[in-house]
Amino acid sequence: MKRILIFLLSVLFTGFTFAAGSSHLKSYTATGNFDTIKEEVTLAITNRGLVIDHTSFIGNMLDRTGKDIDKARKVYDKAEALQFCSANFSRRTMEADPGNIVFCPYVIAIYSLASDPKKVHVAFRLPQSAGSEESQASLKAVEDLLDSIVKEALGLKK
Repeated sequence: MKRILIFLLSVLFTGFTFAAGSSHLKSYTATGNFDTIKEEVTLAITNRGLVIDHTSFIGNMLDRTGKDIDKARKVYDKAEALQFCSANFSRRTMEADPGNIVFCPYVIAIYSLASDPKKVHVAFRLPQSAGSEESQASLKAVEDLLDSIVKEALGLKK
């Protein structure tokens, strides 16, 4: 209950924006705490009965390896990607077109930039509409699923 109250209070003092104009991703931006927003994304995924099977610690990897390749500039304050799948959505897309395997697993990235750590970005790749009408409809359903997860996590209208 305390976590929910803290999140609701943070939403009252948080600004959300949607980054439009990109054909390969959909991104939302919130002013807030990275860990709180990541927890809300995690809950929005698991509340649908989906299992996060991997978390990529992308920011840590870049920090760790940057020195080795003479690229020590810090890009992210924090950056992680949550990887998961849905048997229902994936089966539908792959039955429509076996090549749609490339869209699974689904990934939602959460990151804040080193230059602005209080602004947290939540983004996902847009499945490219391809193939038959059935394939296109199934990929649109995946996009809608990902969008609904992010909107739920950020407390936006569905």
